[in-house]
Amino acid sequence: MDDSTDLRRARGDRTRRAVLDHAVQEASVRGLDALSFGALAASAPVNKSAIAGLFGSKEKLQLAAVERATEIYAEHVIAPARSAERGLARLWALVLAWIEYSRSRVFRGGCFFRTVEVEFDMREGAVRDAVVVAQRSWESYVERHVRTAVDAGELAPGTDPDQVEFEINALLNAANDRSLLFADDRVYGRAEQAVRALLAAHGADPAVLR
Repeated sequence: MDDSTDLRRARGDRTRRAVLDHAVQEASVRGLDALSFGALAASAPVNKSAIAGLFGSKEKLQLAAVERATEIYAEHVIAPARSAERGLARLWALVLAWIEYSRSRVFRGGCFFRTVEVEFDMREGAVRDAVVVAQRSWESYVERHVRTAVDAGELAPGTDPDQVEFEINALLNAANDRSLLFADDRVYGRAEQAVRALLAAHGADPAVLR
Protein backbone atom coordinates (compact mmCIF):
# COMPACT_ATOMS: atom_id res chain seq x y z
CA MET A 1 0.00 0.00 0.00
CA ASP A 2 1.53 3.34 -1.06
CA ASP A 3 1.38 6.72 0.66
CA SER A 4 -1.30 8.04 -1.69
CA THR A 5 -3.62 5.17 -0.75
CA ASP A 6 -3.03 5.88 2.94
CA LEU A 7 -3.81 9.56 2.42
CA ARG A 8 -7.01 8.81 0.52
CA ARG A 9 -8.13 6.45 3.26
CA ALA A 10 -7.34 9.02 5.94
CA ARG A 11 -9.29 11.69 4.05
CA GLY A 12 -12.18 9.28 3.62
CA ASP A 13 -12.19 8.50 7.34
CA ARG A 14 -12.17 12.20 8.22
CA THR A 15 -15.00 12.91 5.79
CA ARG A 16 -17.04 10.02 7.13
CA ARG A 17 -16.55 11.22 10.70
CA ALA A 18 -17.53 14.78 9.76
CA VAL A 19 -20.73 13.57 8.09
CA LEU A 20 -21.62 11.37 11.05
CA ASP A 21 -20.98 14.16 13.53
CA HIS A 22 -23.57 16.22 11.66
CA ALA A 23 -25.90 13.23 11.35
CA VAL A 24 -26.05 12.43 15.07
CA GLN A 25 -26.82 16.04 15.92
CA GLU A 26 -29.64 16.16 13.39
CA ALA A 27 -31.01 12.79 14.49
CA SER A 28 -31.02 13.82 18.15
CA VAL A 29 -33.49 16.57 17.22
CA ARG A 30 -35.48 15.16 14.30
CA GLY A 31 -34.89 11.42 14.52
CA LEU A 32 -33.01 8.98 12.33
CA ASP A 33 -35.76 8.89 9.71
CA ALA A 34 -35.12 12.57 8.98
CA LEU A 35 -31.57 11.82 7.85
CA SER A 36 -30.96 12.03 4.12
CA PHE A 37 -27.94 12.38 1.90
CA GLY A 38 -29.24 15.67 0.53
CA ALA A 39 -29.95 17.24 3.91
CA LEU A 40 -26.54 16.25 5.26
CA ALA A 41 -24.82 17.62 2.16
CA ALA A 42 -26.32 21.00 3.01
CA SER A 43 -24.61 21.08 6.41
CA ALA A 44 -21.62 18.75 6.13
CA PRO A 45 -18.47 19.63 4.12
CA VAL A 46 -19.16 17.09 1.37
CA ASN A 47 -21.61 16.72 -1.52
CA LYS A 48 -24.58 14.38 -1.78
CA SER A 49 -22.95 11.90 -4.14
CA ALA A 50 -19.92 11.60 -1.87
CA ILE A 51 -22.15 10.89 1.13
CA ALA A 52 -24.01 8.25 -0.89
CA GLY A 53 -20.67 6.71 -1.80
CA LEU A 54 -19.61 6.59 1.83
CA PHE A 55 -22.75 4.91 3.17
CA GLY A 56 -24.57 3.34 0.22
CA SER A 57 -28.07 3.46 1.71
CA LYS A 58 -30.12 5.36 4.24
CA GLU A 59 -30.24 2.37 6.56
CA LYS A 60 -26.44 2.08 6.56
CA LEU A 61 -26.24 5.79 7.32
CA GLN A 62 -28.65 5.33 10.23
CA LEU A 63 -26.68 2.37 11.57
CA ALA A 64 -23.45 4.33 11.32
CA ALA A 65 -25.09 7.22 13.17
CA VAL A 66 -26.12 4.92 16.03
CA GLU A 67 -22.56 3.60 16.19
CA ARG A 68 -21.09 7.11 16.24
CA ALA A 69 -23.59 8.25 18.87
CA THR A 70 -22.56 5.27 21.01
CA GLU A 71 -18.92 6.38 20.78
CA ILE A 72 -19.81 9.94 21.78
CA TYR A 73 -21.97 8.66 24.64
CA ALA A 74 -19.12 6.53 25.95
CA GLU A 75 -16.73 9.47 25.70
CA HIS A 76 -18.99 11.75 27.75
CA VAL A 77 -20.64 9.33 30.20
CA ILE A 78 -18.57 6.15 30.56
CA ALA A 79 -15.05 7.54 30.29
CA PRO A 80 -15.37 10.33 32.91
CA ALA A 81 -16.57 7.83 35.52
CA ARG A 82 -13.76 5.31 35.03
CA SER A 83 -11.48 7.05 37.50
CA ALA A 84 -13.95 6.26 40.29
CA GLU A 85 -13.67 2.99 42.17
CA ARG A 86 -15.97 0.24 40.93
CA GLY A 87 -19.20 -0.15 42.81
CA LEU A 88 -21.05 2.69 44.50
CA ALA A 89 -18.48 5.39 43.68
CA ARG A 90 -18.47 4.43 39.99
CA LEU A 91 -22.26 4.21 39.95
CA TRP A 92 -22.60 7.71 41.38
CA ALA A 93 -19.96 9.05 38.99
CA LEU A 94 -21.99 7.60 36.10
CA VAL A 95 -25.12 9.33 37.35
CA LEU A 96 -23.35 12.70 37.55
CA ALA A 97 -21.70 12.22 34.16
CA TRP A 98 -25.05 11.35 32.57
CA ILE A 99 -26.67 14.44 34.03
CA GLU A 100 -23.87 16.62 32.69
CA TYR A 101 -24.06 14.88 29.29
CA SER A 102 -27.76 15.68 28.97
CA ARG A 103 -27.62 19.11 30.59
CA SER A 104 -24.70 20.35 28.46
CA ARG A 105 -26.43 19.21 25.26
CA VAL A 106 -23.64 17.06 23.93
CA PHE A 107 -26.40 16.28 21.42
CA ARG A 108 -28.54 19.26 20.50
CA GLY A 109 -31.72 17.30 21.10
CA GLY A 110 -30.70 16.08 24.54
CA CYS A 111 -29.95 12.38 24.87
CA PHE A 112 -29.63 10.92 21.36
CA PHE A 113 -30.88 7.54 22.52
CA ARG A 114 -34.02 8.95 24.13
CA THR A 115 -34.97 10.40 20.75
CA VAL A 116 -34.31 7.32 18.65
CA GLU A 117 -35.63 4.70 21.07
CA VAL A 118 -39.06 6.34 20.97
CA GLU A 119 -38.81 6.62 17.19
CA PHE A 120 -38.02 2.92 16.70
CA ASP A 121 -39.64 1.22 19.67
CA MET A 122 -42.51 -0.28 17.65
CA ARG A 123 -40.53 -1.09 14.52
CA GLU A 124 -38.55 -4.07 13.36
CA GLY A 125 -35.24 -4.17 11.56
CA ALA A 126 -31.51 -3.58 11.86
CA VAL A 127 -31.73 0.00 13.09
CA ARG A 128 -34.07 -0.88 15.95
CA ASP A 129 -31.81 -3.81 16.82
CA ALA A 130 -28.79 -1.50 16.98
CA VAL A 131 -30.63 0.91 19.27
CA VAL A 132 -31.69 -1.97 21.52
CA VAL A 133 -28.10 -3.25 21.74
CA ALA A 134 -26.81 0.20 22.69
CA GLN A 135 -29.47 0.71 25.36
CA ARG A 136 -29.10 -2.75 26.84
CA SER A 137 -25.33 -2.29 26.99
CA TRP A 138 -25.76 0.89 29.05
CA GLU A 139 -28.38 -0.61 31.32
CA SER A 140 -26.23 -3.70 31.91
CA TYR A 141 -23.26 -1.50 32.76
CA VAL A 142 -25.27 0.40 35.37
CA GLU A 143 -26.76 -2.82 36.75
CA ARG A 144 -23.28 -4.33 37.04
CA HIS A 145 -22.06 -1.50 39.25
CA VAL A 146 -25.18 -1.70 41.40
CA ARG A 147 -24.50 -5.42 41.82
CA THR A 148 -20.84 -4.74 42.62
CA ALA A 149 -21.92 -2.24 45.28
CA VAL A 150 -24.27 -4.82 46.82
CA ASP A 151 -21.58 -7.50 46.82
CA ALA A 152 -19.14 -5.07 48.46
CA GLY A 153 -21.61 -4.20 51.21
CA GLU A 154 -21.99 -0.63 49.92
CA LEU A 155 -25.69 -1.25 49.34
CA ALA A 156 -27.96 -3.29 51.58
CA PRO A 157 -28.16 -7.07 51.20
CA GLY A 158 -31.22 -8.05 49.21
CA THR A 159 -31.09 -4.94 47.04
CA ASP A 160 -32.34 -5.84 43.55
CA PRO A 161 -29.75 -4.49 41.06
CA ASP A 162 -32.15 -4.68 38.14
CA GLN A 163 -34.78 -2.65 39.99
CA VAL A 164 -32.30 -0.01 41.12
CA GLU A 165 -30.91 0.29 37.59
CA PHE A 166 -34.45 0.68 36.24
CA GLU A 167 -35.30 3.41 38.71
CA ILE A 168 -32.04 5.31 38.15
CA ASN A 169 -32.51 5.36 34.39
CA ALA A 170 -36.18 6.28 34.72
CA LEU A 171 -35.21 9.32 36.79
CA LEU A 172 -32.43 10.38 34.42
CA ASN A 173 -34.61 9.97 31.34
CA ALA A 174 -37.40 11.96 32.96
CA ALA A 175 -34.99 14.82 33.65
CA ASN A 176 -33.79 14.80 30.06
CA ASP A 177 -37.32 14.81 28.65
CA ARG A 178 -38.69 17.48 30.96
CA SER A 179 -35.68 19.72 30.47
CA LEU A 180 -36.42 19.69 26.74
CA LEU A 181 -40.18 20.05 26.95
CA PHE A 182 -40.22 22.76 29.62
CA ALA A 183 -36.79 24.33 29.00
CA ASP A 184 -36.18 23.84 32.70
CA ASP A 185 -32.64 23.16 33.87
CA ARG A 186 -33.78 22.69 37.47
CA VAL A 187 -35.02 19.18 36.72
CA TYR A 188 -31.42 17.93 36.70
CA GLY A 189 -31.00 18.95 40.33
CA ARG A 190 -34.24 17.15 41.13
CA ALA A 191 -33.02 14.02 39.35
CA GLU A 192 -29.71 14.09 41.20
CA GLN A 193 -31.54 14.49 44.51
CA ALA A 194 -33.94 11.66 43.65
CA VAL A 195 -31.17 9.21 42.70
CA ARG A 196 -29.25 10.16 45.85
CA ALA A 197 -32.34 9.42 47.95
CA LEU A 198 -32.90 6.14 46.11
CA LEU A 199 -29.38 4.92 46.81
CA ALA A 200 -29.42 6.15 50.40
CA ALA A 201 -32.66 4.23 50.94
CA HIS A 202 -30.75 1.12 49.90
CA GLY A 203 -28.02 1.77 52.46
CA ALA A 204 -25.52 3.90 50.51
CA ASP A 205 -23.13 6.03 52.53
CA PRO A 206 -24.24 9.66 51.97
CA ALA A 207 -20.58 10.73 52.01
CA VAL A 208 -20.07 8.91 48.71
CA LEU A 209 -23.06 10.59 47.09
CA ARG A 210 -21.62 14.08 46.73
